[in-house]
Amino acid sequence: MTSSRAGRRWNWLLLIPIVLPLSTFLFNVDGPRLAGFPLFYWLQLAFIGLVVVITTLVHHLTGQERGTDVA
Repeated sequence: MTSSRAGRRWNWLLLIPIVLPLSTFLFNVDGPRLAGFPLFYWLQLAFIGLVVVITTLVHHLTGQERGTDVA
């Protein structure tokens, strides 16, 4: 398997931040509340953190294969 194909496999992880927020059954309820905010609001904030982690992970994993990783 070539390194470009292996790099493309890591890109599949980027589907998680796309599909997860679109899964409305996860937050189609009012409770539980956290600091007075319904589940929908704090779950959206959690999705932001998840997107940052997954995007950073994919960037570093594919960047090391190309030899262009800055870190």
